[in-house]
This record gives sequence, C-alpha cells and structure tokens, in this order.
Amino acid sequence: MKSSPSFTLFFFLLIALFEPNFLTSTAQNVSSNPVIDTTGESLHHGNIYYILPAAGGESSNGGGGITLQIGRNNSCPYEIVQTSEKNSNGLPLSFSPVTNDNLIRVDTDLNIKFVNNTQVGFPVTCPQSSVWRINSTGSNPVFVTTGGVEGNPSLQTLPNWFKIQKFEDGYQIQYCPSASLCGKNPCGVLLLCENVGVFVDDNGARRLALNQAPFKMVFKRA
Repeated sequence: MKSSPSFTLFFFLLIALFEPNFLTSTAQNVSSNPVIDTTGESLHHGNIYYILPAAGGESSNGGGGITLQIGRNNSCPYEIVQTSEKNSNGLPLSFSPVTNDNLIRVDTDLNIKFVNNTQVGFPVTCPQSSVWRINSTGSNPVFVTTGGVEGNPSLQTLPNWFKIQKFEDGYQIQYCPSASLCGKNPCGVLLLCENVGVFVDDNGARRLALNQAPFKMVFKRA
C-alpha cells in the first residue's frame, strides 16, 4: 500500500526526533566504482547474490548470511535478519539500481529484494513483496522489513531505496536516499542518511536496523 505524501512527511519528521544525523544526498554518480563480489567480478543487475558478513567485521562473530523472519507477534511483513548459523548463506537477493546501468555501483540508489527460490526454503506466509524498506511505525531503532515497492522513484517510495558503500576492505549498506529520487519536485523533507547494521533484541534475533554499527559485508554469487 502506498503512503500518502502527508503520511510520508510525518514519518520522516518522526524519525528526526530520534535521529540527529541528517544529510542531503547528492545526485546519482554514474561514474562511481562497481561493487565487486567474492570472486572479483562486478555485481550486475539481474544476477542473484548472497549477503555475507565480511571476515573481521563485528557481524562475522554473530551469524551468517541475510534472511527473513516473521515479524514480532507473528505479524507481517517479514523482518530482515542475520541468520544465527555462521555457515548459512541466508536467502538469495537481487539489486535493481535507479539508473539504467547494468552494473551495481557504490553510492547509487537501488532496491534490494529477496528472490523467491523454493530450493532454499523461501517463506510464503506473508503476502507483501520481498523488496526491502525501512518500516514506518516510528520505532526506535528503525528496522528494515519487506513490503517495499520496486522502482517508481518518488517521494512515496523513499523508504525503499538503499545504497551500497565501501567500508574498510568490504562493503556496507546505507539508507541514504538521494534528492534526485523525487524528480523535478523537491522531496520537501530532510533526507535521512544512516548505516544499516545489526540490532540484537532480547530474544537474540539479529535484526537489521538503522543507526547501528555498519554491517561489514561481502557479496557471493548465488
């Protein structure tokens, strides 16, 4: 379900009450470097990958790849979590940049979605899309869930856009939507720019959330 402009504005202003660091993002940088997978090849739109913790990162001590779990109180949509099994690849994903570039590049707005692969036990309980988005409940921290919209850059879809950034000898994901996503019309809100990291809840679940230590990661071709 798409949010109304007034609801989206309220959502971002609500986050501002909890998050002090706001930056206005720049336009797309089509000359930025491509993201490289574990074999040294560039990531491509249309290919499928696993997100795995990079060696030496804090996240490498707590679990394996990225997967889904049912929301709190058995609710939908799914939450994005790091599996507790260190040897697990998690679920396969694909990346769709806002540009027409076939390469996945750093510092470029893109959608992230899980690929429905029954061979790896893809869950089917929740009807929402498997596209990542930040939730809109005003929680602190702000968690990453499914239920986003792929493509259609606009004010209404700002919660669905992420960026891959270089981090030490690996990568990280940031929620840092560019002002250019709103097209000719200004977004009308301050654009949040935060790391996506792991928040360990009281039950030990390793949930992806904003404003955490960066999840240092690598990308493995599925």
